[in-house]
Amino acid sequence: MPYIDESPTMSPQLSARGQESGDGVSPTPTDGLGTGGERDAGKGLEMRKLVLSGFLASEEIYINQLEALLLPMKPLKATATTSQPVLTLQQIETIFYKIQDIYEIHKEFYDSLCPKVQQWDSNITMGHLFQKLASQLGVYKAFVDNYKIALETAEKCSQSNYQFQKISEELKVKSSKDSKESHTSVTMEALLYKPIDRVTRSTLVLHDLLKHTPADHPDYPLLQDALRISQNFLSSINEDIDPRRTAVTTPKGETRQLVKDGFLVELSEGSRKLRHVFLFTDVLLCAKLKKTAVGKHQQYDCKWYVPLADLVFPSPEESEHCPQVHVIPDHELEDMKMKISAIKSEVQKEKANKGQSRAIERLKKKMFENEFWLLLNSPAIPFRIHNRNGKSYLFLLSSDYERSEWREAIQKLQKKDLQAFVLSSVELQVLTGSCFKLRTVHNIPVTSNKDDDESPGLYGFLHVIVHSAKGFKQSANLYCTLEVDSFGYFVSKAKTRVFRDTTEPQWNEEFEIELEGSQSLRILCYEKCYDKTKLNKDNNEIVDKIMGKGQIQLDPQAVQTKNWHMDVIEMNGIKVEFSMKFTSRDMSLKRTPSKKQTGVFGVKISVVTKRERSKVPYIVRQCIEEVEKRGIEEVGIYRISGVATDIQALKAVFDANNKDILVMLSDMDINAIAGTLKLYFRELPEPLLTDRLYPAFMEGIALSDPAAKENCMMHLLRSLPDPNLITFLFLLEHLKRVAEKEPINKMSLHNLATVFGPTLLRPSEGGSFFSCLSGLGLYPPICLLQVQVLLYYLQHPPISFTELKRNTLYFSTDV
Repeated sequence: MPYIDESPTMSPQLSARGQESGDGVSPTPTDGLGTGGERDAGKGLEMRKLVLSGFLASEEIYINQLEALLLPMKPLKATATTSQPVLTLQQIETIFYKIQDIYEIHKEFYDSLCPKVQQWDSNITMGHLFQKLASQLGVYKAFVDNYKIALETAEKCSQSNYQFQKISEELKVKSSKDSKESHTSVTMEALLYKPIDRVTRSTLVLHDLLKHTPADHPDYPLLQDALRISQNFLSSINEDIDPRRTAVTTPKGETRQLVKDGFLVELSEGSRKLRHVFLFTDVLLCAKLKKTAVGKHQQYDCKWYVPLADLVFPSPEESEHCPQVHVIPDHELEDMKMKISAIKSEVQKEKANKGQSRAIERLKKKMFENEFWLLLNSPAIPFRIHNRNGKSYLFLLSSDYERSEWREAIQKLQKKDLQAFVLSSVELQVLTGSCFKLRTVHNIPVTSNKDDDESPGLYGFLHVIVHSAKGFKQSANLYCTLEVDSFGYFVSKAKTRVFRDTTEPQWNEEFEIELEGSQSLRILCYEKCYDKTKLNKDNNEIVDKIMGKGQIQLDPQAVQTKNWHMDVIEMNGIKVEFSMKFTSRDMSLKRTPSKKQTGVFGVKISVVTKRERSKVPYIVRQCIEEVEKRGIEEVGIYRISGVATDIQALKAVFDANNKDILVMLSDMDINAIAGTLKLYFRELPEPLLTDRLYPAFMEGIALSDPAAKENCMMHLLRSLPDPNLITFLFLLEHLKRVAEKEPINKMSLHNLATVFGPTLLRPSEGGSFFSCLSGLGLYPPICLLQVQVLLYYLQHPPISFTELKRNTLYFSTDV
């Protein structure tokens, strides 16, 4: 019979409260230890028999598993010396290393313990058997050290030898006496894991035996010694075992493996909490790191767990009751990014000047605090789960990618035959204790947690062409989105057009994505849904269906080339073909010198306005007019990249002053028109706010006194040439109108400043301020200062603009 803890210390509310821990349930391993003498002795000794009976039954299963593993070893050794060996002797020794020794140890233990349990009486002693078993754990240490290479050898042999593959896939394990089946088929890989799993199981039983053994019983000191040896062994066990294979034991005595883990933000009682979530093969566990003293091993504290058999995703009706998520304003998030980048710059300066380590550590500590705040407050995509017992939990994620990953991983496991269960306090403690060792994500994902020699990520522009996709089983309306990471979370940066009713979309669309310390690119492929019955179960909104998703690392050495690099990413049977190239931040800060005098792109704004006899270039007026006509409510307008080929087509038409400009504009995707406007300002031979005034703008925005700052910033505006000033004011008024639609288009003043700041202020290569920046590694902070300049003018009281307009020809009829 499988062991079930029937301890009276078990909390009766545990099941009804959704298996929560930390609020009235304390999973302490010593619960009840040393108090056996205070209990009813007869009842305690009876519990000892139940504990031992359950353990004996599982020990019988374990011995049968070891026998099944050893069964093919003899014939394999016999063929090893023939002319047609299945495996070499070396391979056999590696795969079956120490299995025979482990089998003999447990067979002897079982044979000694079995009659004692069958002929039970109150005076029986068996502590010496457990003490002897614990003293032989050295053989397990040898097995564990060899475990990884044993698995690799078995896998390679299976791939190269069909006969061994058949053997390793269908090993027959003799069933227990109570089972109706005589044998069950188990893989060699699963059986090789059993010895590792067994040590944890034995330690758990020792806990429970001590709990139900009176302190004055002869077995008590022997069991204490066995537990001490076992715990010491567990803490020193080789940590080179693949953590995804490492596991603990389920209440049924089966292997519980870690499938996925990561840091998620939980919304609990109205506040955001950073949790480490562990998905095992049969349970989802939410934990937090305990506060520990310096030098002490860190441990997890279980906040709650849900058996996967009890876990359900909410229905659309239930989602209506999802609490409103308080979203942090974009400008606060961007301000924090600026602070982080400024601190990074200070750290670089300190290192370059060989500053004191204490000063660097203080800066790093401050950077961690700021990055942690950003990590906690940036996610806004809800991911809800329910326990069938009634408890609901809500996580906030930064990307649809993560939500899809967690949902798919859980649903895949739920396809198996799972049973509901309740963990005892000891079992919960053992499971939670295993999390620290099993985890695959070790550190909170912030840059301040990375070593100095780790890649800081890429700053600059990533050019991506999404070519095509194959592998769809039926026609659909398909599109792709692109995401990149920044400051520990992912942001959607681009979206292809919808290719309708096809199984092989051919987008061939190019995007330019700005990177802020990015290390990964994600591509998600969606089916566009118009059916109102297809609801997102997390927030009751109609959502498009994710058909596939994939992620690639942005290797600085691989992407920093002038040439395009083509690649294919596979996602759930779908293959998306794309190309990319990267332009570093130092190159992206430069404006390409131009001697061009024809057309409008790359030509001085004064030349264009004089030729057109206008105060604002025609291209600026027409693009803004079209955006305000049909794009001002477009989600992500100016942030979402337009198709590069469409933008280049518009550029050519404006340069040629083609008569069909207005017709082409009315038919063109609005993001391409927005992209054309940004490209125009980016390709000006000098920034709209001029090279001459650029250093003053950088100094003015850094002033602390509000009055001095206002006086300086307004004076600088008046110092601009008329075409630059009037065009700038014209653009400002447009951006403010776009921001008024923020509840719909999700573009705040801060978002717009982030998009246009570097575009309007980036100096030309020969600019007086550019030379002093080159090589200092200050590009991220400088870009954020450029954002601040534009944001200042966007947020400034309108009266100042009125005064400026009064002193210009802003209201000329030709504008």
